[in-house]
Amino acid sequence: MTTILLADDHRIVRQGLRALLEAEPDFSLVGETGDGLEAIQLAERLQPDVIVLDLMMPGINGLEATRQISDNCPQTRVVILSMHADEAYVLEALRNGASGYVLKDSSADDLVRAVREVEAGRRYLSPPLSERAIEAYTRKAQETSLDSYEELTNREREVLHLAAEGHSSTEIAERLSISSRTVETHRANMMRKLDLHSQTDLIRYALKRGIIPMEE
Repeated sequence: MTTILLADDHRIVRQGLRALLEAEPDFSLVGETGDGLEAIQLAERLQPDVIVLDLMMPGINGLEATRQISDNCPQTRVVILSMHADEAYVLEALRNGASGYVLKDSSADDLVRAVREVEAGRRYLSPPLSERAIEAYTRKAQETSLDSYEELTNREREVLHLAAEGHSSTEIAERLSISSRTVETHRANMMRKLDLHSQTDLIRYALKRGIIPMEE
């Protein structure tokens, strides 16, 4: 039996995905959430075989959640569910430890196949995504300098994601169960490492890096 954790911030989408996955006799849905931070916590607590994770979620996005889940729960395979076919997103997902990347306009069978493939230890990309193109993009990206984002601690990244969503230090402190003073320390360190000097700089950086989505 393959145990699955489902994380998507749209309830109606989550209901459809739940029905799809539960229709498979060898799949067992052990939990679900619509929040990135909670997805990390549930993965650590439930230790599912596979987590189906939306790319863009509140709290912390799917890319950063993937990185933390891959570090903390190495036996859990991550399948990213996304509307973005851009190779940069796919590469970042694979870099962060995702085993699968499924586009939201794919067929239902595509997601089921992805879960089975990653559970078997293989990588799975939706058919429009070319493995060869991804490998070429990966080689090109490896030639570039290290992103300052990689120097941030997990907590600094969490503060960055929540601050980019517009949460105050008090609200961030409540979400992360730490003091407001500690939030301010993490925020100051994060801003220094990224060479950001204002909330406007932070928002621009978050948009450029895909931490928060562009307005459509």
